[in-house]
Amino acid sequence: MSKMHYLKEGGYYAVIQRKPLLRLKVLSSKALLFSFCYATIGLGAEILDIEIEHDGARYRLVSMTHFDAPQQDVFDTLTDYDQLARISETIKESHYLSPAEDGQQLVFTRLGACVLFYCKTIVKVERLELDTPCRIVTTAIPERSNVLFSRSEWLFTTEKDGGTIVVYQLEFEPGFWVPPIIGPLIIRNLLIKDGASAVQEIEAMARRRAVAHDPDPTTAC
Repeated sequence: MSKMHYLKEGGYYAVIQRKPLLRLKVLSSKALLFSFCYATIGLGAEILDIEIEHDGARYRLVSMTHFDAPQQDVFDTLTDYDQLARISETIKESHYLSPAEDGQQLVFTRLGACVLFYCKTIVKVERLELDTPCRIVTTAIPERSNVLFSRSEWLFTTEKDGGTIVVYQLEFEPGFWVPPIIGPLIIRNLLIKDGASAVQEIEAMARRRAVAHDPDPTTAC
């Protein structure tokens, strides 16, 4: 069976095989909770691969998504924290904060989701690092969040046809009690619920940005 692979070059991960596939796995708590691939969405966006696993309280997610929109516009959409709540119903609130004392940019996000009768909210204040338009990194500040650890990274690559590949990696550990049976489901929903509709909205917002300006050469990543 074909599988997505990544090759690290120059500090970034390059996709060396982009071949959509379809699979679903539910394994032990130290293996994949689930994996599904190739969701074709309106406006030319495709979730090519997404996987989530957990080992104890630590969760890890990796996804690869194709957008028809130009790289710079997808990058600008994903860094517009004052508008991120429009992307998904799971994102309840997001905005920029005043910079930290060392001058680094801080952002705030609040996520919420429910499974059956159990609902949970994740609140994060994160340090934001940008390498425009190639890389976004966020790292949570535990004392200002209800997570013990959270680090996310977006890696952007322009395709030959002008589209954009985004590889997203997240490592996350909640700072609250997670019920043993329903807990993985609620965390899964918090991390990827409404993923298809979110990708569709990102594509639409990026396209609106693209038509509002003349195209600029994209920095090689």
